[in-house]
Amino acid sequence: MKVLVTGGSGMLGSAVVNFASLGGHQVLSPSHGELDLNEQIQTFEYLKRHSPDAIIHCAAKVGGISANVANPLEFLTKNIRMDSSLLGAAMELDIENLIYIGSSCMYPKDLPHAMTESEILSGPLEPTNEGYALAKLAGWKTVQFMASRLTWRSFILSNLYGPHDHFEPGRSHLLAAIIEKIHSAKIEDFKSVNMWGDGSAKREFTFVEDVALFLIESLGRLNVFPDTLNIGAGVDYSVLEYYKFVSRAMNYEGEIQADLTKPTGMRRKLMDISQARGYGWAPQTSIESGIQKTARWYEESLRKTIQ
Repeated sequence: MKVLVTGGSGMLGSAVVNFASLGGHQVLSPSHGELDLNEQIQTFEYLKRHSPDAIIHCAAKVGGISANVANPLEFLTKNIRMDSSLLGAAMELDIENLIYIGSSCMYPKDLPHAMTESEILSGPLEPTNEGYALAKLAGWKTVQFMASRLTWRSFILSNLYGPHDHFEPGRSHLLAAIIEKIHSAKIEDFKSVNMWGDGSAKREFTFVEDVALFLIESLGRLNVFPDTLNIGAGVDYSVLEYYKFVSRAMNYEGEIQADLTKPTGMRRKLMDISQARGYGWAPQTSIESGIQKTARWYEESLRKTIQ
């Protein structure tokens, strides 16, 4: 199968490209210079010229909480523009198979239980990433409308982590930010690291390679899937627990100090993955193992940069 993977240089996209190649697929993974999803005509011409059998749409403008709070309009408009360009072209060309990557931020804020697919649009969004969430909801709804005509499906992902994540302050998500912070504390011989809030908020993180493998294994049977499917670890941990996981993985013995002047964040954000388990989803990587792999990749990539 000829598979177009957008965002192929990112954390999820690069893992999808790797597993697609290992699976014997012909992979299209254009750079930004080869395919600018902000340009509708260019996007249409690229799809028409290459005629992929399937698209896995991983490209998106993403960032951590500080970036989302600072630039909500940018996260809204840039993601809507990219999705509109790609999905519109794929629609016109009747590309049969498409996987749209959604986000757990599409769910209402402060749900006290594991979130099920039917609860999307059932309440107000978390304000800190509302721009990004609204863009993802628009893309999801487009795919849902098209699912009656073509084999288009949305996979709603939990937070991901793993090799090729963003570790830069301001862009990174929680786990990558903790890895970078603890690495820096070790280098500088700091005896403590600061943690925003009291550390009680709980978050779900799934190892990126588990997700990428499932996406590729799903390509040939998308027709049996529902139009929307949660993909996550099925378990969440507190922010403080993540600091402890990373500290152990990186052999850091310093103190974790809670900064109560900073927000703790949403109390919980866990997805119900029972439906996905019925379609073969079974995450294999434990949080301890995944963090060790990610921290090792990060430190090795820094050494290569210095060399």
